[in-house]
Amino acid sequence: MEQTKAASEQLLALLDGRRLSPAQRRIAQYLIDHLSEAAFLNSVDLAERAGVSQPAVSRFATALGFQGYPALREALRPIVLGSVAETPQDVRRNEFQAAIAAEEQNLATLHALAADPEGIAAVGRELAASACLPVLGLRMSDPVAYYFTYSAARIHPDVRFVDSAGSAAFDLLLQARQAGGTWLLAFMLPRYAAEAITVLDEARRRGFKIALVTDSRLAPWAEHADAVFAAPVGSRLVFDSHAAPMVLAGLLVQAIADAEPARTQLRLEEHEALNEDHGYYLN
Repeated sequence: MEQTKAASEQLLALLDGRRLSPAQRRIAQYLIDHLSEAAFLNSVDLAERAGVSQPAVSRFATALGFQGYPALREALRPIVLGSVAETPQDVRRNEFQAAIAAEEQNLATLHALAADPEGIAAVGRELAASACLPVLGLRMSDPVAYYFTYSAARIHPDVRFVDSAGSAAFDLLLQARQAGGTWLLAFMLPRYAAEAITVLDEARRRGFKIALVTDSRLAPWAEHADAVFAAPVGSRLVFDSHAAPMVLAGLLVQAIADAEPARTQLRLEEHEALNEDHGYYLN
């Protein structure tokens, strides 16, 4: 029955799927760690304990679907009073297990995408054929975009990483277009970099087609793209985790490799020869 569930489990269910800012996640973390106490604090005290501002507490309650913090507090109190007791180790275990379970679900969504592999393969052929391939990844999207760029550069002759906006990005797009680039691959993951939209607009103005990796096909910036791939991100931890986007990036690299098998084999052999000459790796 619901009242026999651990408080942390019920709180994690309340937080599930919410898009929270870092400050709001600090509040959520404080609630997870100190729920029996926090459920009876006013918003000012909770803000002080969590190390955030009082308006951040109000915005946190609104982000969870409540009209304000008093309504959230009223929802938390029955969770505390009706739940089974749990140790700090129980709380942390529930939190970690919930984060892993959420990522497992995110990865499961990629099975539907892979069930129709032609969609990925078709874009892979286009990216492989782009004589120069710029890759956009700003802020939190940077690590996933860099993973793709690092890998794709081993099998594609000209991959260029766009990791900043403004004039530097515009220069790179111009140079990529002059070098024969026809496609841009963009990664836009939460928290979404607003300045990435200016780069997408400039890419479109330069004549690039755009392949977009984001967390939802319904994202408003999807309208900027010719091909959209959705890979949900994990939001259970202090910062988003990117298991599904990383796998999707790997699938796109594989699609590029499959599109040009002879070129891929030649370039990989050349990299292996370089490794043997200079001992890049320990094995």
